Amino acid sequence: MLIAQVARLVVRFPLLVFLCWGLVAVVAIPKAAHISDALEIESGAKRITEAKQAEQIIEEEFPNPVGDFFVVGVTGQAVVDEAGYTSLIQTLSDTLENQYYITQVISFLDTPDSAFISTDRKTTFFIAASDPTDSLHPSDHLLEMRELISRTARQLRGGAGYEINVTGGPALGFDTRTIATEDAKLGEERALPLTAIVLILAFGALVAATLPLIIGVFAITVALAIIVALSEVMHMSVFVLNIVTMVGLAVGIDYSLLIVTRFREELNHGLGRREAARKTIVTAGNAVITSGLTVAIGFASLLVTPAFETSSVGVGGMVVVTVAVLLSVTLLPAALTLLGRGIDAPKALAKRLAWYHAPSRWERWARWLARHPWRAIVLGMGMLAVITWPLVGIKIGLPATGWFPAGTEAGAGVEQLEAIGSRGSLLPVRVVIQSPTGDKVLGSRYLRGLQRLSDTIQANPRVESVRGPLDLPFRSVFRISGFYSDLDRGRERNPEFFNAYISPTGSTILMDVILADTISFTGSQALVRDIRATIDSGVRGLDSIDILVGGFAASSVDLQDVLMRQFPLVVVLVLVVTAVALFVAFRSVLVPLKAVIMNALSVGGAFGLTVLVFQNGHFVQIFGLEGGTEAVYAAVPILVFAVVFGLSMDYEVFLLARIKEAYERTRDNDKATMEGLSATASVITSAATIMIIVFGVSAFSRVLAAKLIGFGLAIAVLLDATIIRMILVPAIMHIAGEWNWWPGIKRNGRPKISS
Repeated sequence: MLIAQVARLVVRFPLLVFLCWGLVAVVAIPKAAHISDALEIESGAKRITEAKQAEQIIEEEFPNPVGDFFVVGVTGQAVVDEAGYTSLIQTLSDTLENQYYITQVISFLDTPDSAFISTDRKTTFFIAASDPTDSLHPSDHLLEMRELISRTARQLRGGAGYEINVTGGPALGFDTRTIATEDAKLGEERALPLTAIVLILAFGALVAATLPLIIGVFAITVALAIIVALSEVMHMSVFVLNIVTMVGLAVGIDYSLLIVTRFREELNHGLGRREAARKTIVTAGNAVITSGLTVAIGFASLLVTPAFETSSVGVGGMVVVTVAVLLSVTLLPAALTLLGRGIDAPKALAKRLAWYHAPSRWERWARWLARHPWRAIVLGMGMLAVITWPLVGIKIGLPATGWFPAGTEAGAGVEQLEAIGSRGSLLPVRVVIQSPTGDKVLGSRYLRGLQRLSDTIQANPRVESVRGPLDLPFRSVFRISGFYSDLDRGRERNPEFFNAYISPTGSTILMDVILADTISFTGSQALVRDIRATIDSGVRGLDSIDILVGGFAASSVDLQDVLMRQFPLVVVLVLVVTAVALFVAFRSVLVPLKAVIMNALSVGGAFGLTVLVFQNGHFVQIFGLEGGTEAVYAAVPILVFAVVFGLSMDYEVFLLARIKEAYERTRDNDKATMEGLSATASVITSAATIMIIVFGVSAFSRVLAAKLIGFGLAIAVLLDATIIRMILVPAIMHIAGEWNWWPGIKRNGRPKISS
């Protein structure tokens, strides 16, 4: 048996094990420090969607498309008409326009559009379009750009008195990635002291409590180093950092908790430190491997999803779980072999904390469950039904509030735009109109159809304006046709406008749909669906024209659609593969079926409370939001399901492995169930508390997606470790009797149902 061979090698050569992992640490620690540079904020489906097609056409057909751009918000005490204010805007515009990564700058000085100036005329903004041919991502220039703007403003007379913020897509992405890194580090700092307290209570010894913390942090470090390496060949979402940090710390400590607890038990049974470590690897180590496999299955299911966010999280999760398992069955037992009874130091502390490990309370609870299993099932299922009920009202989409990162310069810039009433300019819906035959779209043949399309979009109450080739002071088809009769001449006169909205051949044009400032992201998705419905129903005069809808909101709609179509496949994969893995591990039909059903119940309960708190806004102020999100981001349900389903299987495996071990020894199902519950209840409670702390800290992150995921994971673990593992699972084990172990373990030749 492979695990037995590993056990013998680890206890025989513990110093060699330390040396090997020491070499890993030397390589991993400096590599992991570059994790923030390896992550990407951009989202989207891996397959070609309508929004992605629109983006590709814009990049290919337009010589100077307004794609990625920075928005610089400026607020002063004076009005923009005063000479000093105007001079500031002109100087900043000229300075940015001279940078190689900026193609054009548009401000109120270049256009009469009133949307650039607030009603009190004290706040304005200008747009700096990035060069699409630049080999670097626009966000790579952000720090340099912010410093340049700040330095230029300070050099002007009175320039230091203006509030200047750089926002826009690249800036929002950069700041989100930055605060995700900061929050992950801060989360560790907050979680570790609380986790240490739980571990000291669980072990009653400082040395024993320190080991799981070391394993958890080391697992995260090694996993992040591997992810940095993988980022060179694949996309890695910013979500990976939060998931790896949370899961790595949680499973690393949980697995270590199980290993150290079993090692101490074996020492108390009179075994020497080497034999105790060997037996710990064979028993608890085997449970850790089985548990790690079930968690990895959940993450592996994300690889089939057609989105960079979810698939990269799947890779990151598999990496950190694998590292945590390897550390728990090699490095940790090697340390235990060397320490022996030294893990109990100081012994005086253990005496003071003996009450925490008193088995009497759990034994009483186990006996009550054995006498009243049906009553326990009714109680547990009733509580889960109440908690899960809000799930029927779940709405999938972009959240209405809290999406932009709070407490950042990019977020402050968004607030400036909101004050002006121009937030809709930040992420417009982009309508690409192309003639497949190469005809000029702005010729008289299509102009009436284009006007119908523009007017229909403009009539939508969610729309502020439609900018593009038809956004002219005159409406006459004759005059518009004449205006665009000579595109080359028009491009010479107004290159910025023509290059942004009309391709050189004239066969492709672009319309930017600016949303009303009162419209949330959820409303922007509805607008995209409305525009697409209008196009699908046919626009008279544009029958032979291809029309695609792109932009941030359209990409989000496409991502949501492909994720929701793939969600059932993920669920089926996780359920089936997990059931098969548990069947192989426990040689039972009923155990895996019960396990997947119970896990599904805990996930449903977690979703229900997520809808109640975040979507509906009950008590959401606790997590730093002013109101309900109105919708749950599409990636959250699929991520929470895959992660929670695997993690909650930890406690199932811990409990069932101990019950099975007792049953093989006693051949008495009721006695084995009570013994297994009593023996693991303290460990499961401590492990669950640690997971809740780790995940719960993320619920207070400044990144909304991290809040949702952290909250969902914490609640799922809470439900799983209490209602599921402490009530429903043992109650069902009592009712099923010896059928729990069919067909792997038989008594008198056939299973027997206990009364």
